[in-house]
Amino acid sequence: MRLARQSRTTIYAKKMVTTKDDEGNVIKGWGDPIPMTVDVQPAGGQVNASIYGKELAYVKSIMYQGTDIQEGRDEDTGLFLYASTDAEPDYEIESISTYHDHITILAKKVRIDD
Repeated sequence: MRLARQSRTTIYAKKMVTTKDDEGNVIKGWGDPIPMTVDVQPAGGQVNASIYGKELAYVKSIMYQGTDIQEGRDEDTGLFLYASTDAEPDYEIESISTYHDHITILAKKVRIDD
């Protein structure tokens, strides 16, 4: 399966990096931006509706062909769909499903509560 040229867009991913300060506290941050050519669609379907409920409007289904994102390793990766890579990611990977010729990523919008 190839991604249709007209529906492809470039987004950026940053992998979560954890470090420790001199007092031993764990500090979470983001690595360098990785460009990815993907097809982004709103998530839908009966199964996703039963899992996410009202939050389904904040979930995107992303089809990706490449090796930068892998199932079982990159579930905490931040995605920059609409935000600048200088800011915090606006989506975070919830799940990754690997198929023969592509990867399907379910990403959920990061909600910032004030």
